[in-house]
Amino acid sequence: MLSRLRVAAVVVGFSSAWTIAQAEAHERVLRFGYLFAQTSQLGAGAERFAAEVAKRTGGGYRVELYPNGSVGGEVEMAEELRLGHLDLAFITSAPFSSIIPEFGVFDIPFLFRDARHAHAVFDGAIGQDYLRKFQQKGLVALAWGENGMRHITNSKRAVTGPEDLRGLSMRVPQSDIMLAGFRSLGVKAEPLAFPALYGALQSGQFDGQENPISVIAASRFEKVQKHLTLSGHVYSWAVVVMSRAAWEGLSAADQKAFTEAARAAGQVSREVAGRAETEGVDALRSSGMSVVAGIDRAAFEQSLQATTAEFSARFGAETLRQIKAVR
Repeated sequence: MLSRLRVAAVVVGFSSAWTIAQAEAHERVLRFGYLFAQTSQLGAGAERFAAEVAKRTGGGYRVELYPNGSVGGEVEMAEELRLGHLDLAFITSAPFSSIIPEFGVFDIPFLFRDARHAHAVFDGAIGQDYLRKFQQKGLVALAWGENGMRHITNSKRAVTGPEDLRGLSMRVPQSDIMLAGFRSLGVKAEPLAFPALYGALQSGQFDGQENPISVIAASRFEKVQKHLTLSGHVYSWAVVVMSRAAWEGLSAADQKAFTEAARAAGQVSREVAGRAETEGVDALRSSGMSVVAGIDRAAFEQSLQATTAEFSARFGAETLRQIKAVR
């Protein structure tokens, strides 16, 4: 009798192990990269995406998350997606104006009134049209997310007007539009990959930088920057992107599930970025940063007038008018 029980136990154990092995064999693993920490807005969105994919596909797919640029910077991730070496990524706006030039229009300083205005643009007809433009580079854009409104920090002085920026050295993303905008204000602006930014600020290579509050807080820039100016000069969008190879490997039902998961991820990233605009500023102030809560926006726009005219000629006055007219 005891021998039969032992045999039965072995059979049950083998059967359970076989069932698990079968489930794992049917589960497809996809790699998902993003640049910032797990506590960032992109991290929160990525976590939601992974959970939603598992739920909506009945466990058919498992999304492995790679934060902190562990699979490369954003330019590298975009190229890895194009080549099919990476499955998914949550990438900010920073690299795309050099990859798809039309996206440079969104880097024009003070184009958006605020984040609500930007949401209306990206969620509307304009945003849907631009979402399709990723196909030009062999990428499948699933949904818009958010990096946040970009704000200025520096180690030298409070910035309230354009004259306060003159002579400062600042790291700016790899966007020729943002570089041109800051340089026209007298800033010694240079691009630098984000993973190297903290060290560059710490060493004094740059006086300042600009990023959304959630990135500033998650990256602990308050340790190497004294002054924060809530300039909101550029809205930094983000997008959940998939390689064409990975997308075409999905069934129609799974493509729908992934798209819905990406929309949920995008919404979470917006919520986290939005909370950071209030809670994050308070935390940075408490940590010792000096905060300038408002700028002379009209003075900045006046100082940028010649450069903005060049941008208008480059991207089309009607395009800028349509974006600004969205309510």
